[in-house]
Amino acid sequence: MPHDQPMPTIIQKESPDHHDAELVIRLYELRREAVMRESRSALATQFWPRSAEDVLALTRADHPLNAAWRQVGGYWEMVYGMARHGIVHADFLVDNNGEGLFLYAKVEPWLDALRAQSGPRAFRNAEWVARETEMGRTIAEMFRGRIAARLKAAK
Repeated sequence: MPHDQPMPTIIQKESPDHHDAELVIRLYELRREAVMRESRSALATQFWPRSAEDVLALTRADHPLNAAWRQVGGYWEMVYGMARHGIVHADFLVDNNGEGLFLYAKVEPWLDALRAQSGPRAFRNAEWVARETEMGRTIAEMFRGRIAARLKAAK
């Protein structure tokens, strides 16, 4: 699906319930696992792409952040896929799990190039959350601003 095309509508839950809360708590627990925490930290602090080449470099097996990229990107795609497919209330999930949109916002300007190299499904669930949920739009916009400010300050 091209980056600029509307995303398909998925039937969403009307309101969160205790099952959503249990799942969100479990997802939080998974984020606390030591290797996951280290991978999240590495991408949050060391990955500041300025070009498609910077993003595509992470997909190479010999890149020092490749394992973190695969682990963290895969985790957030799984999480946001639960929202996209109506398994969990989307805005409730994103309100409590917006961190994945930080990684998405970092690669968003080069999403077409990433998809051309690694496959059309790259970040499609994060993109859906960022475009189709109120909370996702709000959080993604906040992260876009933070990333732009950080990149500008680093010049």
